[in-house]
Amino acid sequence: MNSAMPTVKIVEVGPRDGLQNEKQPVSVETRIELIRRLVGAGLKNIEAVSFVSPKWVPQMAGAAEVMQGVPRGNGVQYSALTPNLQGLEAAISAGLTEVAVFGAASEAFSQRNINCSIRESLERFRSVMEVALINGIKVRGYVSCVLGCPYEGQVSPIKVAEVAGLMRDMGCYEISLGDTIGKGTPRSTEQLLEVCLRSIPAENLAGHFHDTYGMAIANISKSLEMGIRVFDSSIAGLGGCPYAKGASGNVATEEVAYLMKEMGFETGIDIVQLVQAGQFINHELNRMSSSRVGQALLREAPMHT
Repeated sequence: MNSAMPTVKIVEVGPRDGLQNEKQPVSVETRIELIRRLVGAGLKNIEAVSFVSPKWVPQMAGAAEVMQGVPRGNGVQYSALTPNLQGLEAAISAGLTEVAVFGAASEAFSQRNINCSIRESLERFRSVMEVALINGIKVRGYVSCVLGCPYEGQVSPIKVAEVAGLMRDMGCYEISLGDTIGKGTPRSTEQLLEVCLRSIPAENLAGHFHDTYGMAIANISKSLEMGIRVFDSSIAGLGGCPYAKGASGNVATEEVAYLMKEMGFETGIDIVQLVQAGQFINHELNRMSSSRVGQALLREAPMHT
């Protein structure tokens, strides 16, 4: 890694957030191999699994087995989604040192998804966070619907800042702001960050943009201008959009890595190996890549997985 270049942290969410939203379950062996390839491409922050009931999320079954099989060391930080204490205990048993919890900036979204208010949902996470911090586990917070909600439309930046601030006060070291329905634009992203940055330092915020309307890279560029240096993305754009059938969801990691390279930011990622990792999981899922960067590089120089 070139120490003279400014750095950006990319949090790879494909193995969890991406595969969780794909239709067909993927074997433990394939998930381990995907993570192995992502590590080989230089990714250091990977959201690997979710410790939730396979009854509700069958795509995430076998989380403990996945964590047993992934490569350790080399400075790689794995994380897991742990919505409750049972999930946290499983994550600790699996040797994880970072977990994630979810909240929303939309009351309607919170009620529809977990049948409680925003404040009630955060209170549910309080015990998880307390036990995690006692055990030296870092906690990352996600805030959904920061640039729009599928049920109530526009969401106030003030509400987003309030929820993110509550998460930070509860102990989250980093809060990822999620454009869940991908309707954000550079202008709305700027307005959101202007409000959030008044009370939360940039180093405690991350951007999680969906590409449903093709705006993710533009929104990431605006976030960079405003001092954000952490972005979530998903290999090959895994995940889709649960609120718009057939639409793009998570921004592809290939796009983000390419943008950072061309803008002079160091990520530590080998983009050729990254594209090969995307090619691998696309083949396993029998799907077309959502990454235009991946498609372009493959046209220039076909790669073998």
